[in-house]
Amino acid sequence: MRASELKRRLDELYRHYDGRLLDPDPLELVREQATAADREVVGLVASGLAFGGVVQIKRSIVAVLDVLGSRPAAEVASAEPRELARRLSAFRHRWLDGRDVACLLAFAAQMRASHGSIEAFFGEGLNPDDPDVGPALASFSRRALALDDGGLYGGRRLPDRAGVRYFFPSPEGGSACKRLNLYLRWMARKGGVDLGVWRRPDPRQLVLPLDAHTRAIARRLRFTRYRSPGWAMAVDITHRLRRFDPGDPVKYDFALYRLDQWKDEERIRSLGGEE
Repeated sequence: MRASELKRRLDELYRHYDGRLLDPDPLELVREQATAADREVVGLVASGLAFGGVVQIKRSIVAVLDVLGSRPAAEVASAEPRELARRLSAFRHRWLDGRDVACLLAFAAQMRASHGSIEAFFGEGLNPDDPDVGPALASFSRRALALDDGGLYGGRRLPDRAGVRYFFPSPEGGSACKRLNLYLRWMARKGGVDLGVWRRPDPRQLVLPLDAHTRAIARRLRFTRYRSPGWAMAVDITHRLRRFDPGDPVKYDFALYRLDQWKDEERIRSLGGEE
């Protein structure tokens, strides 16, 4: 199939899989937040917990929101980390517990206190001339994990096995950084299902939030030469998607995700593949 025809069909899918088809998705709980501050705080939590089944993911996010109340950003700013851990003591999401989430929230509070927003903290490591957000993500995770854990893990140094580390992978270690890329898509893209509450990074720099569904579709469409999921595959697929929208390549992510998740074989077949 010619690239122009494949672009036309991908754009049709982008328009089809809009906010009406968002349910069920953790982004729903972020969209419910009234302010940009609350959306970036809740978005960090929701994307960080976006692994496993969607029902459990949403249940876990709701459990955190029940603790944070109607003004999550303000609550995170005022609450002591150990008090948050106490209130989240019954929390479990796969191998993560309430202490891990309390530490994530403590890090978010410090980012906002020092820089005014999580966006500004992230932006400190962002170079607008970089082709993608890889270096910025590496910087973000490195600087986040150097923040004060509030004594939650009982030592001066964050333990190597501290669960909060799972929220901050790095492309330097080869990770696809799916959940952080998902967070950036929600925050920095404007249009479709995404929120666009951040002005940085530029959408052209975003990288596909690679998961099992988008990987399966991308391989069917021959969008990647890689076989193992990781940062290289995520960047490779994003590079292919830039052929269809150089300024906003990850706009297609939600549609590709839904295609495989819902096994929409008719629409998958309609895409064919690249010549």
